[in-house]
Amino acid sequence: MRLLQELTEAKGVPGYEQEVRAIMERELKKQDVNLITDGLGGIFGEKKGTGDQPRILLAGHLDEVGFMVTEVTKSGYLRFAPLGGWWSQVLLSQRVSIVTEKRVFTGVIGSRPPHVLTLEERNKLVPIREMFIDVGAHSDEQVKEWGIRVGDPIVPICPFEIMPDHDTILAKALDNRIGCYLSIEVLKRLQMESHPNTVIAGATVQEEVGLRGAATAPYVVEPDIAFALDVGVAEDSPGNEGSGKAKLGKGPLITFLDASMIPNIQLRNLVIDIAEQKQIPYQVDTMTGGGTDAGKFHLHKKGVPSLVIGVAARYIHSHVSMISKSDLEHAAELLVEVIKTLDAAKMKEMTRFI
Repeated sequence: MRLLQELTEAKGVPGYEQEVRAIMERELKKQDVNLITDGLGGIFGEKKGTGDQPRILLAGHLDEVGFMVTEVTKSGYLRFAPLGGWWSQVLLSQRVSIVTEKRVFTGVIGSRPPHVLTLEERNKLVPIREMFIDVGAHSDEQVKEWGIRVGDPIVPICPFEIMPDHDTILAKALDNRIGCYLSIEVLKRLQMESHPNTVIAGATVQEEVGLRGAATAPYVVEPDIAFALDVGVAEDSPGNEGSGKAKLGKGPLITFLDASMIPNIQLRNLVIDIAEQKQIPYQVDTMTGGGTDAGKFHLHKKGVPSLVIGVAARYIHSHVSMISKSDLEHAAELLVEVIKTLDAAKMKEMTRFI
């Protein structure tokens, strides 16, 4: 889990993914692969098997939800804008890192104590545009002296921890450092396996602000089949019992529907068949809101059979999230078994519609 800890604790909001990319580059080079990058910053490693085709893309995304400094007030407070989707209620009194060119500053998203709030104010949600970050400065001049500027990225703070059940992982940025982790882990396992295809594994950029890196990466990767490795929403907390939705510890998620894509049915069924044959537990996810990089992958050029495989996560798009280590393990196992099966003949079946 040291690699996952390093990935989650790295700072990488959309457009500022350098720290995470450096870890991915280091780990990909260990696998003796051909490195591929795109013009936005996506990074991948290409591993050839016993056949050139199909070219299979395994892609997480480097970025996490965060913020950007948009204003420094005369009193030395920072105004900010969200990078990615946030619900304002999860922000007040949370600690954040402001990343400048020379150092990292700790700040807190300020909140007024209940003692001074009117009854009406207590029942009102504070919009993000009215929030501010306190870095302990006393003026805008002091902020300037410290080197904090408009445009600097702001990253949530949450340390990595494995909970007492020895399976639940608590950390920030599990959306989507688990995708980065899975792409590396699958490459490691494939070093000891024969596979009749070429695998390109890595991560895109700027997924949280509109799947932007997923639009550019396919032009350098040229996939025949694509898997987006990402999290889904776990709905196993109080109020959702018996919902039949995704739960921690019940296996990886295979997404049947989201707002960006309906997957290739033949590919979806193949993955399910393999999971059942190998007795790998899995869950089915359907979600009408949100999407993943597969929403762009499957529309590349004449169309790329695509699927989302990942794990259920609690509390995503906040400072903290939770996943199951066993789900991560089973996701890696499933992906390896699928890759060992995908050959040119199966690829042809997936794209035959007449």
